[in-house]
Amino acid sequence: MLHFELVTPEKLVRSEEVYMVVVPGTEGDFGVLEGHAPFMSTVRDGGVQVYRTQDGTPEIIAIKGGFAEVNAKGLTVLAEHAGE
Repeated sequence: MLHFELVTPEKLVRSEEVYMVVVPGTEGDFGVLEGHAPFMSTVRDGGVQVYRTQDGTPEIIAIKGGFAEVNAKGLTVLAEHAGE
């Protein structure tokens, strides 16, 4: 499973183990699974799609701007604003 964290300047919005997350990057959407290569990107306003299981329906969390980083610990999205 992929460790996913969604953080805003105000609070930690999410910290959980998920199957996959699709992030709205400024160069296009990108999906992150467990074991993804290290990666960093700016993100555009849009929806982060959180898949808890391989065949599940994604939960969509609206975000505004920020950065995304994938490292050995998982995926962290640092958003300027996140609404659920």
